[in-house]
Amino acid sequence: MEDYIKEFSDRLIELAPELVGALILLLVGLWLIRIILRFIDRITIKRKVDLSVAKFLSDILKWTLRIMLFLMVISKLGINTTSFIAVLGAAGLAVGMALQGSLSNFAGGILIIVFKPFKVGHYITAQDISGTVREISIFTTKITTSTNQIAVIPNGALSNGKVINFSILPHRREMLEIEIDYSDDIKKAKDVLLNLAMNHPKTIKDESVPMPQIMVTALGANGIKLSLRYWTLTGDFWEVRFWMLEAIKNTLETEGITIPYAQQDIHIREIPAKA
Repeated sequence: MEDYIKEFSDRLIELAPELVGALILLLVGLWLIRIILRFIDRITIKRKVDLSVAKFLSDILKWTLRIMLFLMVISKLGINTTSFIAVLGAAGLAVGMALQGSLSNFAGGILIIVFKPFKVGHYITAQDISGTVREISIFTTKITTSTNQIAVIPNGALSNGKVINFSILPHRREMLEIEIDYSDDIKKAKDVLLNLAMNHPKTIKDESVPMPQIMVTALGANGIKLSLRYWTLTGDFWEVRFWMLEAIKNTLETEGITIPYAQQDIHIREIPAKA
């Protein structure tokens, strides 16, 4: 045991310069990587590069520099990097086969960055989740929901699935379905609803989009169905919608127009008793 301890101590003393040099190289390398990443971030901000592209490129650069630093450190320790890279490549292939889903997410991230179906700050619906895109990273996309929760969605699912982008176009149309009673005056109801849309300051009433419209869409089981259609700026959509719903209810009541509810008529027939 003493011989083993002595041999280990001698070997450790012999390798001390390489270990110290490798440690210094590691610390200096990590410090330089942070400096480089901060410099790249300042450049992207100055040149107003899209946030999603900047984050994605920063992640790729960070891991590339870290791998290069790792190879330099093991080379400093005297390990043959050629054979190590070959072993690392074989191990990478095996890991890649086992982690096909992660590779799919990486490829999905590249597709999102290249084709840009959405960007950071856009409001989207994907994978039954709605929210504002917070971050697009190498493997996942983070979305902040309306209830202030963070949803993490794999990029592979986003690139291959259905995505609805509510922010990419400047204008947005609303179609509110309103039902009135069969005994009500259709023309009066249409005029009341159309005036609400025409008089709201944030509904668009120029040639860039169609003017507000009101039309009968169906004769339902409980009443006559009307559709009020108008356009707003995308940023004003929810504000106008919430105001319009409340105004429709209050105005129709004031004008004596009934909003029917689901009902069922029951007919009772008396059957004569048998003699």
